Amino acid sequence: MNSQDIANDYYYERLFETEEDYDVIIYAGGEDRNGEIHAHSFVLRARSQYFQTEFSNRSFVRRDGRFIFNIPNISHQSLNKIIRFIYCGRTNLEELQGSDILRLLIAVGRFNIQPLINYIQEYLIKNRNEYIQQNSIEILEKVYRNNAFENLQNFCIKEIYNSNNFTSLNASLLKLIFNRDDLPLDEIVTWDNLIRWCRAQHSSIPEDPTRWNNYEITNMERTIHRFVPLIRFFYISPENFATKVYPYRKIMPENLVNNIVQFHLTKDQRLYSDSRPPRQPQCDFDSVIINHNHIKIFANWIYRKEKDSEYIPYKFNLLYRASRDGNTTESFHDKCDNRGATLTVVKIRRAAGSFFWGNSSQLVGGYNPLPWDNSSGWKSTYDSFIFSFTNINDLRSAKVCYSHGDANSIGCHSDKGPTFGWNLNVYRGTWYGGHSDRTNSYLNIDIPSMFSADDYEVFEVIKTCE
Repeated sequence: MNSQDIANDYYYERLFETEEDYDVIIYAGGEDRNGEIHAHSFVLRARSQYFQTEFSNRSFVRRDGRFIFNIPNISHQSLNKIIRFIYCGRTNLEELQGSDILRLLIAVGRFNIQPLINYIQEYLIKNRNEYIQQNSIEILEKVYRNNAFENLQNFCIKEIYNSNNFTSLNASLLKLIFNRDDLPLDEIVTWDNLIRWCRAQHSSIPEDPTRWNNYEITNMERTIHRFVPLIRFFYISPENFATKVYPYRKIMPENLVNNIVQFHLTKDQRLYSDSRPPRQPQCDFDSVIINHNHIKIFANWIYRKEKDSEYIPYKFNLLYRASRDGNTTESFHDKCDNRGATLTVVKIRRAAGSFFWGNSSQLVGGYNPLPWDNSSGWKSTYDSFIFSFTNINDLRSAKVCYSHGDANSIGCHSDKGPTFGWNLNVYRGTWYGGHSDRTNSYLNIDIPSMFSADDYEVFEVIKTCE
């Protein structure tokens, strides 16, 4: 945000507070004088897609030269915070109870203000954790239909899975959860919780399935049958299938059980050709530089997939951010040494020879499958790579080059940060790269020979599954 944006936000916030020359009256929850909010049409039109549409559709009445809006089903408290955010991009949630914050989130969903939606979800998860734990089912039932609330949905699902409240879910909501292709949990955990839920519906049935009589088997089969097609059995390990799924074979379709057994014995992929694909949860990561689309590309490069895949079999955990942790070699080594495989991403500010600061849109970086350390030595690998996006917002501009496998693939030096041969490294805050000599560890992919960085981040790369 530049200084002009900050000045505008301050001006608009003061205008909202003083109500000077207001020409809009908004009634929250209906036409109640106690719920009256005063605003300015030029601000609402310019800063809110919702109100821009409402003005275009003439969803108002005129009274004494002012625009009158009635917005039912939203409290004055919630609507006041929403309008304030439209004016200045800020809001304060500290004085609100968890239930009030949830009502505010649902109201914001109606206005589709994604930055505020993201902020409220993050605040709830970090600062009202106890409220979510105690009310996870109620919260999930209220937010589940809106995809904009995905972060809170996923958090509630994980909380419910790990609590006794899971068995209190109604069947329709449980089916919606199990049907999700991006369910952020291992498949065996989903199966374990399905069995737990089914048992809770028949509390008199013994836990040990080998002790069930025919009547109990029939009741359990009737309860579980609608959910069985939603479980991705072929992506459960042979060990977990043998110990946690196979004991319940009498309440599952016989042909399905036989196919799974044969698959684990023969690895014949034709046996599950008609089954549902593996779940592909969104990859959660913390970055101020890259987004999920970049992560998918990096995952394909790490996995050495010949074709692009939506599947991300890795977690990317932020270890280090220069702007947050200190842009020093010592901070890098303190945060990143001996953490296994890592991905480094660097947003270029200005390359050597460029006159203007802040004019670069280039993204560069590299992947190191080996641990960083400060041993002042070099390491050899064929699996490291460097990359460059000429334009960080244009995925088609991406270039990647894997190491030749020579002795200088990765450099671990106490006086340097991330070092990828002589093609990309940082020394005392200045980045170097762009050599074209084929004797180097990597080929030239148009990384500038010298540049400064807006910021750079290092992520720990953890394999989650095959």
